[in-house]
Formats: sequence, C-alpha cells, structure tokens
Amino acid sequence: MSNIFKNFLSNRVLPRFSIFLIDHLMIIFSCIAMYLVRYGFSGLTPAVRADGITLTLLLIFFNTIFFVTFRTFSGILRFSSFTDLMRIIYSLVLGYLLTYLSVLVIKRFDPEFSASNMTFFAIFFLNLSLMIFSRILVKEAYESITRSTVKPVNVFIYGTRQAGISVAKALKGNSEFNYRLMGFISDEQHMIGKQLMGVTIYANDEHIFRTLEVKDVKTIIVSPQKMEEIRNSNLLVNFVDHNISLLTTVPMSEWDGTLASKSQIKDVQIEDLLPRDPIHVNMLRIAEILEGKRVMVTGAAGSIGSEIVRQVASFNPYSIILIDQAETPLHNMRLELQEKWRDLRTEIIVADISNASRMEQVFIRTRPQYIFHAAAYKHVPMMEDNVSESVQTNILGAKIVADLAVKYKALRFVMVSTDKAVNPSNIMGCSKRICEIYVQSLAKHLEKTGVSTTKFITTRFGNVLGSNGSVIPLFREQIRKGGPVTVTHPEIIRYFMTIPEACQLVLEACAMGENGEIYIFDMGKPVKILDLAKRMIRLSGTPNVKIEFTGLRHGEKLYEELLNIKEFTKPTHHEKIMIADVRAYEYGEVSKQIDDLIRVSYDYDDMRTVKMMKELVPEFRSINSPYETVDRLLEKIMNGTEVRKS
Repeated sequence: MSNIFKNFLSNRVLPRFSIFLIDHLMIIFSCIAMYLVRYGFSGLTPAVRADGITLTLLLIFFNTIFFVTFRTFSGILRFSSFTDLMRIIYSLVLGYLLTYLSVLVIKRFDPEFSASNMTFFAIFFLNLSLMIFSRILVKEAYESITRSTVKPVNVFIYGTRQAGISVAKALKGNSEFNYRLMGFISDEQHMIGKQLMGVTIYANDEHIFRTLEVKDVKTIIVSPQKMEEIRNSNLLVNFVDHNISLLTTVPMSEWDGTLASKSQIKDVQIEDLLPRDPIHVNMLRIAEILEGKRVMVTGAAGSIGSEIVRQVASFNPYSIILIDQAETPLHNMRLELQEKWRDLRTEIIVADISNASRMEQVFIRTRPQYIFHAAAYKHVPMMEDNVSESVQTNILGAKIVADLAVKYKALRFVMVSTDKAVNPSNIMGCSKRICEIYVQSLAKHLEKTGVSTTKFITTRFGNVLGSNGSVIPLFREQIRKGGPVTVTHPEIIRYFMTIPEACQLVLEACAMGENGEIYIFDMGKPVKILDLAKRMIRLSGTPNVKIEFTGLRHGEKLYEELLNIKEFTKPTHHEKIMIADVRAYEYGEVSKQIDDLIRVSYDYDDMRTVKMMKELVPEFRSINSPYETVDRLLEKIMNGTEVRKS
C-alpha cells in the first residue's frame, strides 16, 4: 500500500495555476491576519476594512506581475531548490516595493489611510515566510513519505568548488539518490578542517583511508571538475587500490541546472585512470586541408575508421566515401551520419578492398582526394591461423588502394599501421610491416620519377582503448559474468591511447606529412595488463573475481615496440608525433616480391607463404607459433648449412 501511495505522489504534479492561486491566497491571508493583529475584531471599522481591501488588491496586482515575471509557480514544489526560493524573494520584494510606493501616493491624498509601516512590513514578512516554508514543508513531507527503506550509501565527495557543491546539493535535494553525504575531500589546504553543508572537509593524505573506514564510507563521488584536474595523477588510483568505489557525474554542461536522475551519476571507467597526458592537435591546419575535399576512409565501420569518419565530418569536407565489407556496422554508420551530419554528402560502399576491379570502379566514380586506409584484419591469434587471408586483405588490399590513389591522382594517402609491425612476431604484424614497406618504397619511387603528386604517409601506434576486440571490453564482460578474468601472462604490458586521440594524431600526421614518412605516436607510459585487470575488478565493486593466466597466444609478445632497434626517430613540430628513420627498400624489387607473395597465398600453403614473408621482413621472428620452424630453417640457410628439402 505504501508503494502505491509513493507512486501516486511521484506521478502527480500540482498544476501551475493551483500554485499561482495558492500564492495569492497567502497574500490575502497575510493581510487579514496582520489587520486582525493590529486592529482586532472590534477595531475593524468599515473605513479600516475598505483600506485593508485596497491594500490587498494592490498587493495582488503588483505581485501578480512579478509572479509571472519570475515564474514562481512554474516549479515542482517537492523538488524546490535554492534558486526557486530566491525567485520568490525577488518577486515579493519588488511587488511589495511598488505597493509601498503606491500607498505613499495614496496617503498624500488621504492621510487617514489605515496602513501603517509596521503593518505593511508585518504583512510582507508573514507572506514571505508562508511562501518559502510552504515549499520547504511540501519538499520535506514528500521526501519523508517516499524515502527509501533501503539503507543509504555513505559517500564522500571529492572536490569543494562549485561542481562538488552542486553534486552535494543534488544528492540532498533528490530522494532518488540514496546517498548520505558524510564529508568532502579537498586538495586545497585552506579548505581542510572547515565545515561545508554540515559536514567536514578532509585532506587527501595518508589519514583519509582511516577516516573513510571510521565513517563506513566505501564510495567516493568525484566531481566532474576534479576529474579533469587529476585525471593523469595517481590520486584516483590510490582509492581504487584501497577497494574504494569511484563515481563521477556527467559534465556540468549536461546538467540542465541540476542532477535530475541516477543516470547522470556513473562509474569512473578504467580509461579515466590510465596515465595519459592530454593531446592537442592543430585543428586549423587539419581544417585547411580537408575542408571542401573528397575524403575516402577504408575500414570505415571499424573502431579507428569510424572515428576518422566522425572527425573528418566535423571539418566540412565536400564528401566522405565510406568503404567496408561489414554490412551491419556500415549501416549503423550511415544512420549515425544521417542523424549528426544530415547535410554531409556521403557514399556508403560495401566492398572488399582486395577486389581490384571493384575498387577501381569505386575510384572512377568517387575520385577521392584524401584517403585514410584503415581496413585490415587485426586480431593476432586469428591471423596466425589464417595466413593467406591476412596477406590478401592486409597486403594486397593496401597495394590496390595505394596504386589506385596514384592512378587517380589523390593528394594524400594515409595508412594506419600498428606497433606490432616493429620487429614483428606474428603474421598480422608482419603483414602490416610489408604494407609499410610497399607504401614507403612507392612514395620514394614516385618522388624520384616525378610522375605523381600523391603523398604517402604511414602512422604507427599501439592499442586503442575500447576498440572492437580490445582487452578492456573483454575484461568488463568477464567481470560482469563473475569471472574469471583471463590474462595471458603476469608480465605482459601494452601501450594505450583513446580512439579519438589516436585519430586526431592520424589527421595531424596527414596535415604535416611530406612524403614516405612513417609517423610514430608517443603512447605515454606502458600499462601492465595484470594491474589493469586488478583495477577493473576493484572498480567493479566485486573484489572476489578471480584472475587466470592462460599463457601467451600464438604470435603474442610480452611487450610491443614502436620502433625497430635499428631505427631512429626525428622530432616534428608536434611533441606527440615523431618520424621513424627506417630502412629504405627499392620499389621494383619490393613490388615483385609482394606480387610473388600474393600469388603464393592463393595456394594456401601457410609454411611457404610465411617463409616468403620472413624473407621480405628479415626481423620477423615468430613467437609461440608453429612458424618458428621456418625461422630455424632460414637460420640454417643463412649459416650455409645444407638443408634437405622435405
């Protein structure tokens, strides 16, 4: 029965006209009450009553003007805020001020007008008190009736500036938030020890965890402003490591005045805790080269390709050509573009980049000026088992698109590569290294002959957070199911970057690229995957989830490198982007070897195909893979040992 009553109250809102009428009844009541106090029943002569009615009508007239102006009746009483109360004060002060001035005018013509200053101000304060306390009474009554029977969660709020205070007000002002504010945490020394909203402000020092334990606090809400300040420090990580749950809110720009529901309070994600410095790019330079241009993105439905599409769309290109063979994700991109960039010209093309005739037909029709080549098979273990598909899609596909870029006079071709191309230990990484070799040798060949204006740029970076098949979504799903969380090796480390950051740097490299360079990105500090898993488990609030070590997968390294040991880097004007000084290959020789490799791949003889890949990329050494036998065979050949053909 109580739940029915709560639901009834929650779903009913007093009409605005009713609130408007009640506020006017309070004016009338205040006038009658103060006249009775002043004159008593016996003193209410006809003249006094007439003057009282005149004063009441004046108050109703002028206050009505300001009630409408300040919309004092438009709020929902049970959710009244400090702002609503201030509107009432402003409205009554101005309404009574104009009424008082009118009374002074009347007294000039009628000195006997029975409305003394004391009576007038008594009416004002009674009227103000009634209107304010009626809101407070309704609010408290509603919260008392609808208060959850579930024990509230004790919380601290990290941040004592406007954002933190606003969060605290929202928690106290909305019964939907079943949180009890127990204190604030501040990094500002002058705030430590002071009281704010009835609770103490504490320092984020070695004593804070003892304080949290004493107050039975296991959850901290980090204000959005404070999240931005300390994103790249270890402050939040310390809380996670002490099994403290972290929450934050949507940015204040999305609050619409205050926090309205639980959906606006969210868990702090592991992405927020990784040590990454903010990345800034030259947006003006990127806009200059892409505005009004025809831009093609291959792999446009993938994690990187789709983000490149989104970022390019914001630079007002003439058109974007999206190419992918994944039908459903490409359809989803179509819907997103129609919703967010309704006026943008788009070409949505389902195509296989390794189909030369199909791709040529696409180039004839679309004539792209800028090409971002992000299409590739990327999953390391899967490519170990599908060598020929890796060659045909990653290498042949890149070769076809690069050659067509030259043939149809594209201005720039940007290839998205990977840190796994450095000293590759797997088929996927080697296939991307061969792509790099071909694109770079083609660029230098065209530069020497002067037959093309197409500039080729390669970008090389590590893992991106939240990409399809990446470790963070996998861990999150495993934790949701109760575990175990699977880590391949206790010492494995990886570099991480967010998808938007990686794509911003790709666009920046496109803008700055001259020709034939391989750009590498500063990925920040490497992250130990075991530590990542532990923190995700702690963040989830389910510390009993187990971690299992499954062993390195085929072709998987303990760590990834962004540079070959023989390579050097040269700086650019962007501190996060460097140019790799890599070994140069002769185009004619490389082109022939790649053609031979592609031809052999159609025989689906994996060992022979891998052998040719290793001959083309001598630094390719297989790890935890059946193709390690090919390495031993090649070593014997290099050492001059006679090897009998099997």
